[in-house]
Amino acid sequence: MTCGRPPALVLFDRDGTLVEDVPHNGDPGLVVPVAGARSALALLRRYGVRTGVVTNQSGVARGLLTMAQVRRVNERVERLLGPFDVWAVCPHGPEDGCGCRKPAPGLILAAGRLLGVEPARCAVVGDIGSDMAAAAAAGAVGVLVPTPMTRPEEVECAPRTALDLPAAVRTLLGLGVAVPDGGAR
Repeated sequence: MTCGRPPALVLFDRDGTLVEDVPHNGDPGLVVPVAGARSALALLRRYGVRTGVVTNQSGVARGLLTMAQVRRVNERVERLLGPFDVWAVCPHGPEDGCGCRKPAPGLILAAGRLLGVEPARCAVVGDIGSDMAAAAAAGAVGVLVPTPMTRPEEVECAPRTALDLPAAVRTLLGLGVAVPDGGAR
């Protein structure tokens, strides 16, 4: 995707990627965008690239929060960083065996289908290996933005990495340098 045309749709993981990770957050007041999120999204929008969020919310399956709480948190993210063209949420737990929970490709495929964008024209930006695995399974491009929670083996296995969200977006737009095979520049 860094050679040739940019993606038509960039999908972001929510927690740890767009906003600070608060496990099983049901409180919109705890939503804090990560550094560079606003500028990264503004750059994509300036280039006419659609944006969306794909997020696992297993706290719903575990009874730790409700879908209403997830919606309120998502609405806060939207107010702070939006507008987003699509949201896709998996409320299932790891043991549920659904096709939407990352690392499965369901969220990415559903988001693309809603907007009429083929998976090959999508990119996924996330902070953990399951985000990258979901991108690969869907046929989308993945860019890992490591955080302190990202395991070293996830960085090593990532198809490409970026130091932060603006660098990930510049890479996807062909404005920066992609670093293949895990290793940020």
